[in-house]
Amino acid sequence: MEDHPNFQQGEDIASAADQPAGTIISPDTKMPVRLPPGQKRTRQWPVLDAAGAPPSDLASWRLDLYGLVENEISLNWEEFGKLPRVEVFADFHCVTGWSRLANVWSGVATSVLAEKCGLKAEGRFVVAHGYDYGWTTNLPIEMFLAEDALLATHHDGRPLSAAHGGPVRLIVPRLYAWKSAKWLGGLEFLDRDRAGFWERNGYHMNGDPWKEERFGY
Repeated sequence: MEDHPNFQQGEDIASAADQPAGTIISPDTKMPVRLPPGQKRTRQWPVLDAAGAPPSDLASWRLDLYGLVENEISLNWEEFGKLPRVEVFADFHCVTGWSRLANVWSGVATSVLAEKCGLKAEGRFVVAHGYDYGWTTNLPIEMFLAEDALLATHHDGRPLSAAHGGPVRLIVPRLYAWKSAKWLGGLEFLDRDRAGFWERNGYHMNGDPWKEERFGY
């Protein structure tokens, strides 16, 4: 685990009320207690992953949308950059027990991608595919399409570094952070759930931090 001092927060925790108009507010940030059971706040931004950052080349980067869609799409970096952008204020909870509160993510809403490819009604689950050596994770469509879910390119005003999942990372604030797939390269829409990398190795299929869905079903 590596900490990056340049991402250290102050002692005070920003609130939803502090955010500018137009920012999407993750509902968990409005809770009277913002730390789920078993979590402790960190003011750093630790780095954890399964196998390290893969090579990154924006010239060859693609985002593939496929499965139960009307139109399978493969977006290059320029095409992805032309999509409408949002900013999301959200907390971030790692299954290992730390939480980084009050993050501002910037990128493309997941709902925009679902609309662009024509997500079919029977598409009830998503498998996110990372560029990191075949890594995957699964989530239900309602979490993927939540208003505060996005494909982030920036965090707290800075482009996402490779260590933190750049150039594009899926962010699903209402689930544990392993569901927020780093180095995103593909979204596969399915009619049934299919375990990803950590799920096949004992992690929970859903991963709700407020229910402490860390391991098993």
